[in-house]
Amino acid sequence: MLAKDIMTKDVHMIAPDADVRAAARIMTEAGVSALPVVGKDQALLGIVSEGDLVRRVELRTARRRSWWLQLFTTPETMAKDYIKEHATKVRDVMSSPVISISERTPLAEIAALLARHGIKRAPVLSGGAVVGVVSRADLVKALAKQTAEPTADTSDSAIRNTFLQRYAAQPWAPAGGGVGFSVSAGVVVLSGIVNTKEQRDALGVMAQTIPGVAKVENEIRVLPYLPVGA
Repeated sequence: MLAKDIMTKDVHMIAPDADVRAAARIMTEAGVSALPVVGKDQALLGIVSEGDLVRRVELRTARRRSWWLQLFTTPETMAKDYIKEHATKVRDVMSSPVISISERTPLAEIAALLARHGIKRAPVLSGGAVVGVVSRADLVKALAKQTAEPTADTSDSAIRNTFLQRYAAQPWAPAGGGVGFSVSAGVVVLSGIVNTKEQRDALGVMAQTIPGVAKVENEIRVLPYLPVGA
């Protein structure tokens, strides 16, 4: 799936010279947490979010640093905070540049992008213009709509082959055949030894999500790794 398949197309936007109170009002009425800031032809200039508006002099939430903390804060940082807390125009409080994506960005790439940059959403651009937004909520909605993929073969041998393929593809899976796998009538039994509980649980998930698996008996034991000389 691509961004165009899950993006929100009815996007609420705002102009850079709009009042910050107008931005707050639109967010509240539309039930959104951010607005793309656009110029001519809906060209993306920035984004203003709830996070940009929570510290405001009007709300008496402006940042107050103790004298000793001011010693470790640059004048540039304090000046930027002052602008954010006192400015009345969206252009002065918006975040820029903005992490954006195209309509053909794969969901896996979007998820990685949001996680890497610690952001909740990314505007979707086409020809430089904003045509949509993909948020973490959109990814969750896409997950909710997913159905199990049909498979032509749910036999025990197919289950075993799928597990072995998945196992071989994971760098965290113990090497050297330390994990045993057996399956009978769709019931999988995992055995052996791993170094962490997380590995044990992940192998259980790996088996449980194979089409045709009815039950997983995870008998893998955890034996923490001991450094040489410990």
